[in-house]
Amino acid sequence: MSRVYNFSAGPAMLPEAVLQQAQDEMLDWQGSSGMCVMEMSHRGKEFVSIAEQAEADLRELLNIPTNYKVLFLQGGASTQFAMVPLNLLRGSNQADYLNTGLWSEKAVAEAKKYCQVNVVADGKPSKYTTVPPSTTWKRNSYAAFFHYTPNETINGLEMHSLPEVEIPLVADMSSTILSRPIDVSKFALIYAGAQKNIGPAGLVITIIREDLTDIIMPGTPTMLSYKTHIENGSMYNTPPTYAWYIAGLVFKWLKSLGGLTEMGNRNQRKAEMLYAAIDNSGGFYKNPVDLTYRSWMNVPFALKDDALNDTFLKEAKAAGLVALGGHRSVGGMRASIYNAMPEEGVTALVNFMGDFAQRKG
Repeated sequence: MSRVYNFSAGPAMLPEAVLQQAQDEMLDWQGSSGMCVMEMSHRGKEFVSIAEQAEADLRELLNIPTNYKVLFLQGGASTQFAMVPLNLLRGSNQADYLNTGLWSEKAVAEAKKYCQVNVVADGKPSKYTTVPPSTTWKRNSYAAFFHYTPNETINGLEMHSLPEVEIPLVADMSSTILSRPIDVSKFALIYAGAQKNIGPAGLVITIIREDLTDIIMPGTPTMLSYKTHIENGSMYNTPPTYAWYIAGLVFKWLKSLGGLTEMGNRNQRKAEMLYAAIDNSGGFYKNPVDLTYRSWMNVPFALKDDALNDTFLKEAKAAGLVALGGHRSVGGMRASIYNAMPEEGVTALVNFMGDFAQRKG
């Protein structure tokens, strides 16, 4: 069976070149180790070289300043919801959070276990289709940090500019990291689950400014301290070695394409192509998100008649276009078009959508 175009929100498709290299090295990494990366000791020289190269390539791609630490951890972004307040409150008991979707909601709920959370603005009344104007945000002058989620995968809402804040800025970039250039120096901490633009599920990457790692909340579990992982090179315990290895291959793939500027250009073209198909469908397809906040990564859309949903998904699958069902809380359709989705895949989807609308409209 030939490979399909996988529009899943995560775990998402990986670059075919990366999968091919992993296949070639499955039994004997680089033809010299006699074993698979999954079998290696995380403290052996072979895996240490993999880990060091992956970090070096990520630093190069994102132009990470030297005063930032890079951690390759477990627990997904959801564990970071607790680690952020435990490590960044630094004696305070208050933090600002911007609520723009389900993942923001989850971060808020977890942070409330450790501090007073001030929700500076809430997008829920709009069903997370827009972001309240920054002029209406109610900030707390005593907040230790400001947390936000640049891209909400479920509703397809993305903030394309940074919040202007004077306190440490924290971002859950699980679905946008590596999709275009960013200025890491504008952030105190960035965290990102791997299963969208980085690699397979099971890994989370954290990029943290070094001066923010010296004070943690009393009683913080050892495994939830950034300092623990910094002091041990992300190897306090056995890390997710194979996911780390695949992430390293993805970084090399990105570099081979020309880096994040080229990746950003590709992603913008893909998003524009898909939104044009929706907007020019004469109402057969609709995207509810404010034009200012349409996501490059996750594009939800509804059909004119919900009764056609099952037929759309069945025919799309037969055409090699899979995982297009919307999140259960939203319904409809959703196409996640992360880095590994080639422009040809989006073209195939757009062509299918046009044909389907012509036949069913």
